[in-house]
Amino acid sequence: MGRAASISGVADDLYRYPELLSGGKTRGAVRHAVDAGRLRRVTRGIYAGSDRELGAELRALFMRLPAGAVVGFHTGARLHGFGDVPQDVLHVIVPAGSVVPKIAGVTVHEAMLPVRDPVLLSGVPAAPAARCAVDLARTLRRIDVLPLLDLALRSGACLPADLAQEVTRHARLRGVRQACELVSLADARSECRQESQLRLVLVDGGLPRPEPQIWIADEWGHPAFRLDLGYRAHRVGVEYDGSSHLTRERLRNDRARMNWLSARGWTMRHFTDRDLYRRPDHIVQEVRRALSPGLVAGS
Repeated sequence: MGRAASISGVADDLYRYPELLSGGKTRGAVRHAVDAGRLRRVTRGIYAGSDRELGAELRALFMRLPAGAVVGFHTGARLHGFGDVPQDVLHVIVPAGSVVPKIAGVTVHEAMLPVRDPVLLSGVPAAPAARCAVDLARTLRRIDVLPLLDLALRSGACLPADLAQEVTRHARLRGVRQACELVSLADARSECRQESQLRLVLVDGGLPRPEPQIWIADEWGHPAFRLDLGYRAHRVGVEYDGSSHLTRERLRNDRARMNWLSARGWTMRHFTDRDLYRRPDHIVQEVRRALSPGLVAGS
């Protein structure tokens, strides 16, 4: 009997609805399998086992897409390992002029720029990592772009040269100016989303570009403490304090660290989510004051 003969055995396969029926199952049996969690409706007319693995959903989706379609944008970034901006919908790119049915949970992008050299990921064709990164750099909010580009570099999905080369191909497309600017700021050393955003706030505020992940050595030359961001020449450090800094043990360590840095001439500025998302101007003003009176006078 065919592969659709046993609904309980479809955990890793995909099935068209007619295949399930031709395998001897009734419509009621299919509905029961869905209700029991043994079968999942991925999209109209396509079913899979209950595993919610992204690759299965994409392979099902591609049964309904035209030739030349590729995964891109948010979904492509996720497959490449730098999906910093979560989305509930799947994003695909289709050749210009393609006719695509409306599919719930899917955003279709018509390619204004042909996708070169697609790669196979999770069993489906995907735009190269640099293409996904630059497409998002053109279209996302500025505050979301730099964390994504930093992660694209940190994950190893892209090299700086890949991003620089790709952005030149997007000339005259909407948002390319933003993409070009933020690609030049991207840095693999940034370790979290908020650090990237804090760095962007400082640069957008007209301050010098801070150095990420600065190691401070002790009197024997051994690395002792690391700062999120800073200006080594001015001995000014800038840090983002998330919820992990609120524990008793972390607070003790932070205070000891702060005293150690202060004794060695470092001026520290610490900021939270309230500062980052509600009053970025305050961040710029505080760091400007810490850097030098001359910068304050010129603000």
